[in-house]
Amino acid sequence: MKEMIQTHDDLLDMLDDLLREPTAFWNGFYADRDKRIPFFVNKPDENLVRYFERDIITPGHVLELGCGPGRNALYFARQGCTVTAVDLSCESLAWARERAQEEQLEIEFIEQNIFALTIAEGSCDVIYDSGCFHHIAPHRRRDYLKLVTDSLTDGGYFALTCFIEGGELGGSDISDWEVYRTRSLNGGLGFTEEKLRLIFADFDVVEIRPMLMMPVSATTFGLSGLWTALFQRKAR
Repeated sequence: MKEMIQTHDDLLDMLDDLLREPTAFWNGFYADRDKRIPFFVNKPDENLVRYFERDIITPGHVLELGCGPGRNALYFARQGCTVTAVDLSCESLAWARERAQEEQLEIEFIEQNIFALTIAEGSCDVIYDSGCFHHIAPHRRRDYLKLVTDSLTDGGYFALTCFIEGGELGGSDISDWEVYRTRSLNGGLGFTEEKLRLIFADFDVVEIRPMLMMPVSATTFGLSGLWTALFQRKAR
């Protein structure tokens, strides 16, 4: 007897299976630390540093989604934040833990798909995502939004860095329908400012701007071709 789609979760699993299984890919991606990948550097995003410099974000409980080798998680911890950082790649987390140990920083690293997370409602003052969202398939956006919305405190901040549609780093401009026709995110989906405002319409927009290009000598990370966006959760 052929399997039937009986629940919403069954449908999500089926759509997941149409696309590349991410864990093996990202483990392979992070296995070679000597690759010339811009965000392998141990520098925080330039926009993140500016949020602290402008006293928009202050120390609190931070959840980072798709933390990679931990460069932003480490920065949050240096600012006195309590940090929970999540990634599905054991390779990236091994690197992140080594960096944290070198600086004697306490960070809770969790190896898990973000859609399997259990986070207490309203427990996070800040949720940060630098490069995870543009690898989320369209059918998972609703779950992504629920995770962010449910986890944030009233007035909490959600900060995002993602591909600009048709930008210098790629930012695929294919439609959501084409994702499933081609069974690919084409290296990562790109977004316009209008699309970001539409997707995150339930949040107050604090700022949306292109990331600043930072020189190699800078202490912060910045590349053109990326959006930086800061949203604030409305009161329940």
